[in-house]
Amino acid sequence: MYQAKTLLQNLNEEATITRKFLELVPVDKFDWKPHPKSMSLKHLATHVAEIPGWTHMAITTTELDLQSVAGSEYAYPPIESREDILAFFEKSLKKSQEVMETATDEDLKPMWTLRNGDQVWVNSPKGEMIRGSLNQSIHHRAQLGVYLRLLDIPIPGSYGPSADELGL
Repeated sequence: MYQAKTLLQNLNEEATITRKFLELVPVDKFDWKPHPKSMSLKHLATHVAEIPGWTHMAITTTELDLQSVAGSEYAYPPIESREDILAFFEKSLKKSQEVMETATDEDLKPMWTLRNGDQVWVNSPKGEMIRGSLNQSIHHRAQLGVYLRLLDIPIPGSYGPSADELGL
């Protein structure tokens, strides 16, 4: 079960870093965007909080069709505070941790599909989907770090100290 346990370890390591960023999201800036085409800070932070749950979805389902779930059960919970974001993050993370505790490498081999109706966006083994979701988490967490930096909020380090932590 080497790969499954490694993915669980990666999920936990990235969660520790992500939590530090989500703890800094200012509620009074929820509607702020760095550019008209960008997500709002609230939307981005909620998306970052959601991504850990993708591991659970990848293990327990065979696909996600965005067209069939648009506006249905795949909706975010109400988010009105930083505490709401953190609670959503912890719930997403816990579901994935629980399923990965018992996952085997065999569980990672079946194919998983992300589609929008007839348009297939991703069709890969579940293990690759989980690795991809970790990459998505890292990507959007970095994006959140840029938002925080632009709002003059000191950011934490990810894999070492940040310039703020070093006093630069």
